[in-house]
Amino acid sequence: MTEETGRPRQNPMLKLALEMGPLILFFAANSKPDWFRPLVGAVLGQELVTSPKAPILIATAVFMAAMAVSLGFAWYLHRKLPIMPLVTGIVVLVFGSLTLILQDDQFIKLKPTIVNSLFGAVLLGGLALGKPLLPYVLEAVFHLDDEGWRKLTFRWGVFFFVLAALNEVIWRTQTTDFWVAFKVWGVMPLTILFTLLQTPMMLRHGFRTEEDPANGSQ
Repeated sequence: MTEETGRPRQNPMLKLALEMGPLILFFAANSKPDWFRPLVGAVLGQELVTSPKAPILIATAVFMAAMAVSLGFAWYLHRKLPIMPLVTGIVVLVFGSLTLILQDDQFIKLKPTIVNSLFGAVLLGGLALGKPLLPYVLEAVFHLDDEGWRKLTFRWGVFFFVLAALNEVIWRTQTTDFWVAFKVWGVMPLTILFTLLQTPMMLRHGFRTEEDPANGSQ
């Protein structure tokens, strides 16, 4: 725990597991709906799990449950919920519920567009008002100078809108299976690559972690 912040250090692998776990289950349930059909059918009814859109509906139900478990576990560990997973979880709950009630998968397909557009608008809107909000959105555990935060906030804001546009193109032009696969195995690599590409700029603007001795933490 750092003396400056009093926050427990997050295990990066556990954080990744909490973020990726629901997505992997979403992919698995869409690919192998029979694995989850008995449980989902017992909870939500046989009509849903035998409909023509059963795979994506079962996957949506599993995704919602996994997100709830992930958020609950994060709260148990840290007694608070990170902003991005919390907002994502709320949108998943709302649009997932609409998907299941109306048996219309367009709602869950719109979720990434809405979430990414929301984060992009918040970041670019805050930047326009002279308040880079990226440290709060990402709950950053590193430090940059003011110019570095402005540049990084602008880039992330644009990147979120690119992800939103990409989601719109893919779900409207490709099959549901392709969209699910891209959501799990495409977006994360793109995000990691984008993050790595920001490293040179961050190093030029005083990048250091909270554990850096320059911060007075131990």
